[in-house]
Amino acid sequence: MVAIVTPMHADGSVDWDSFEKLIDWHIAEGTDGIVAVGTTGESATLGFREHDEVIERTVDLVDKRVPVIAGTGGNATDEAIRLTRHAKRAGADACLLVTPYYNKPTQEGLYRHFHAIAMAVDIPQVLYNVPSRTGVDMLPETVGRLCEIDNIVALKEAKGSIERIHDLIEHVGDGMDIYSGDDGTAMESMLVGARGDISVTANVAPKLMHEMCAAAIAGERERAEILDARLQPLHTNLFLEPNPIPVKWALYEMGYIGPGIRLPMTPLSDHFHGPVRDALSGVVSID
Repeated sequence: MVAIVTPMHADGSVDWDSFEKLIDWHIAEGTDGIVAVGTTGESATLGFREHDEVIERTVDLVDKRVPVIAGTGGNATDEAIRLTRHAKRAGADACLLVTPYYNKPTQEGLYRHFHAIAMAVDIPQVLYNVPSRTGVDMLPETVGRLCEIDNIVALKEAKGSIERIHDLIEHVGDGMDIYSGDDGTAMESMLVGARGDISVTANVAPKLMHEMCAAAIAGERERAEILDARLQPLHTNLFLEPNPIPVKWALYEMGYIGPGIRLPMTPLSDHFHGPVRDALSGVVSID
């Protein structure tokens, strides 16, 4: 599944025409699901109305061809509930809920936060743990408690640790699906039991990422390793600066979107253009 960017014009306004073309391209290339307004979609710099509109338009443009997962997390529980309620009304298939950021809740606080959202909105919910971004790490024991809630169906784990994936699977059993949120370790995560990857790299190489994920989920290690070896330069170089800076520049270089990105994020530094372009050249055609 692609953690899709939100295309923007040079002035920072949302570029809806490019967004439509991106979604159609992803579906044609085999992307299995669209995850809108997550970290890569610049949820942190979109206003409430823009956030809502990206979800609405994603649902309309996808038109039930693949599942739509809407990013609706927040560092305030009431805010996350409000966003999640809107996503349900808009027709999203599920919601992606990041752990609260900056305020660093306890494990009990994390449990109560996600429990409150699940009780408030009857929609499938995918939790999202990304300690490098949020400053808080939701432990497997807490996830094990949350998997007992019926509409909490999955976790996107972005710690980047295969040991953590093992621990999570041990704690949740069949109670929820575990997805990788770290492209560099996604293949190994799927080979040990993760159900897929919510991917940044898929923004620029959707077909190859789909094929790698399918091979890894099927346990076809040799084929998965061959495909992932082609993708590894992207897994690395798309994080030379904070996401989504490199991936938006890469899509601009490929001709799919304009140059827009919102402050405090800035365009990719000139000295990283070469490494990102080289990573792209091994996988995709650049006009």
